Amino acid sequence: MKTLVVEDDFTSRLLLQEILKGFGVVHVAVNGKEAVDAVRAALVSHEAYDLICLDVMMPVLDGQAALKEIRALEAEMSVSPPKRARIVMTTAVSDGESVKQALSERCDGYLLKPVEKLRLLNDLRKLGLIR
Repeated sequence: MKTLVVEDDFTSRLLLQEILKGFGVVHVAVNGKEAVDAVRAALVSHEAYDLICLDVMMPVLDGQAALKEIRALEAEMSVSPPKRARIVMTTAVSDGESVKQALSERCDGYLLKPVEKLRLLNDLRKLGLIR
C-alpha cells in the first residue's frame, strides 16, 4: 500500500507514519499544496497513492480544498472511482459541517484526532486496503 500522510502537526504526522509504515511506503506532506503536488506527480508517473490521510486544518491549502483538487486531478487523468485513492480526513474538530463537506467532496472516511490505531486499521480493512 502506498500512502501519503498530509499533516502539519509533527506529532500527528509521526503517529500516522508509525502506524502505516508496516503496510508499505509512506510519504509525507505538511500542507495541502504539497499534497496536491505529490498526488499529481504520483499520477503522472503511474504510481498513484492507495491511501491519503488528509488533515482538515492546515496552512497554505486546507484539507477540504486539497481534497477537491485531488479528486479533480484524478478525474482529469481518467482515474475511475474504483481505482482512485482512498482518502481519510483527519481532524481535531468534531464539526458536523466539516464532515458533511468532506463527504460531499468524496472522501472515504473521517477520523478524529488523536487517531486511534485500532480505529484507523478497522477503517482501512473496511476500505479493502488491508486484511
